[in-house]
Amino acid sequence: MEWLMWFSKPENTKPVALIIFFVTFIGIVIYVYGSKRRGQQLESYRDIPFLDDQPGDQDDTKDKQ
Repeated sequence: MEWLMWFSKPENTKPVALIIFFVTFIGIVIYVYGSKRRGQQLESYRDIPFLDDQPGDQDDTKDKQ
């Protein structure tokens, strides 16, 4: 049970938490960018915010205001 007391001290749990979060972050990055197909799909998503700026859409928003 002494190993449980080791976790109760902040000077021990902070490095352990840092390692856990860092490994999780690296795992997410590898998962997202590890596959070429998934990487290309994410690259295609980067233009989504600009798709609303079509010239014909501005006339519709003026009528609603």
